[in-house]
Amino acid sequence: MGFKEASQLPHAASESLRSSFVETVTPLADSTPETTTPQKGRSARRALLLALAAPVLLTGCQLPSFGAYQGATKTANDTYKLWQGFSVAAVIIGGGTFLLIVWAAIRYRAKAKDTTIPKQTQYNIPLEIIYTILPIIVVIGLFGATIVVENKVVANPTPQATINVSAFQWGWKFNYGGHKAVVVGQTTQTPTMVMPAGQDVRINLRSLDVVHGFYVPEFNFSRFAQPGLLNTFTFNVTKPGIYTGQCTQLCGLYHSLMYFKVQVLPVDQYKAWLAKTDAATSAAAAISARAAVAGQINPRVPTNRAQSNGAN
Repeated sequence: MGFKEASQLPHAASESLRSSFVETVTPLADSTPETTTPQKGRSARRALLLALAAPVLLTGCQLPSFGAYQGATKTANDTYKLWQGFSVAAVIIGGGTFLLIVWAAIRYRAKAKDTTIPKQTQYNIPLEIIYTILPIIVVIGLFGATIVVENKVVANPTPQATINVSAFQWGWKFNYGGHKAVVVGQTTQTPTMVMPAGQDVRINLRSLDVVHGFYVPEFNFSRFAQPGLLNTFTFNVTKPGIYTGQCTQLCGLYHSLMYFKVQVLPVDQYKAWLAKTDAATSAAAAISARAAVAGQINPRVPTNRAQSNGAN
């Protein structure tokens, strides 16, 4: 074998190996085409439908209230309608955004061996103007509706009755302007505030010690009772009945027991209750209750017997 022939052997061997490698690998690439079976397509459609239906299925039990009370007062009903409007707007905007995301993900998903870029619309001026102006209009509308309802909630028309509410650790005291009737209760006693239905009732709210929260869920209303500050608001309850209230501001050891009730009576029954309570309450008892005797404030053990001047 000559020198020239020997020098050509490695080149010939490498060419032989390269051709055999290509012949081996090429059939493997061609033998596994990317295909989607009908079963996989049906599974993807089911998953998409479930994703779209999940929000409706999860919140369906709360429709149409969206978890809020319809409201037992005039302003509570206005607040309820405002909450409905906000919730509907949120569902429409959030649902529309979600559907657009899903549509774009499916419509422009990458396909096998497709390297083309979808048409870009980031400089579509009319479209950009629309999705800039529409949110502004929505925000202005919601803001305007909020102002209208808030003005009704904070309005203080001339009242037909006045109740002074004092919060203390850990109970409530209710006395009635121009009357001797006083109701005091703490922790396990759950005192009752009696008020007339269909009339504007002004509430003067104070705290005798720390910050408390005055909250009646079915009135859709909450206010702080703050020491040194008088909070004034008005209720006009449209539905007679008994409603539960509570303190919503962490105020100490027995905060969780600081409940009260609101008993709404027809006007004639309310006047009868007030007259009977006044007659049964002596001047000394009224003064003592209004002063919130030391035994009624800051109890260390919540086991005192219920004490109330009047049939509440």
